[in-house]
Amino acid sequence: MPANKPPNPAVLLSLALVSCVSFYLLVKHREQTNPASQLPRQHDHPLTPPIADALHLHRSQPAAHSSAFDDKKVTVIFVLGGPGAGKGTQCARLVQDFDFSHLSAGDLLRAEQNREGSEYGKLIQTCIKEGTIVPMEVTVKLLQNAMTAAIEGKKNGEGWNDGRGRFLIDGFPRKMDQAEKFEEEVCKAAMVLFFTTTEEVMLERLLERGKTSGREDDNVESIKKRFNTYKEQTMPVIEHYEKLGKVAEIDSSATIDEVHEKAKIAVQKVLDGVPPPKASS
Repeated sequence: MPANKPPNPAVLLSLALVSCVSFYLLVKHREQTNPASQLPRQHDHPLTPPIADALHLHRSQPAAHSSAFDDKKVTVIFVLGGPGAGKGTQCARLVQDFDFSHLSAGDLLRAEQNREGSEYGKLIQTCIKEGTIVPMEVTVKLLQNAMTAAIEGKKNGEGWNDGRGRFLIDGFPRKMDQAEKFEEEVCKAAMVLFFTTTEEVMLERLLERGKTSGREDDNVESIKKRFNTYKEQTMPVIEHYEKLGKVAEIDSSATIDEVHEKAKIAVQKVLDGVPPPKASS
């Protein structure tokens, strides 16, 4: 028998190439027949707009949005100051002067807290007791609802016809995100009445009020927490509106009548279209 010849290297190389090509074709065939391989790739097929919006992928092109009220027809004045600065007292007088609707964020929250079946009652109660701020979505919605009810129910009177309205919003906004949310969702503020006095005066007033108010936050511990919250979170709001030239600062250490006279002048100027003064002491 003839001796076995060694394999030809060229033949072996050809067989190897054929095997590789066959394996590649087999893999491609399986990929093409596998349902999973038919799913679109994200970079080839962008997400449809609703899905992208839900995933916050279109932040650079926000959806068109307008606030609930036109600030050319609805006048909003924020009334700010530390706890016990006299906001409520002065609001009551300004209502008589200019036919405002006075909305106290605190009163609205307390009413909601006590409303039977309220889903926010427990949360509001805890925030008030601890001197912390209620989530802004709750407060902003309560204010918007109250404004709507006032405009719909008050058809006559100066500043209240043809969908117009005048509002003093007392004790709000207490944080910058609240201010931004309110102006985005509800209405832009025309001005801020900022009542200032010392912590000693405010503490004395609050403790005196606590004897008859029945409010659970009119005690020394809660008051001190409220002072801290005011300094840390509300003062930046006032500073923001000062930069916009919308703050009228009034020293509320004076008598009620003296403070009222200064507040009345500041509000009248804004209603007449005159920017508020930088300060009034």
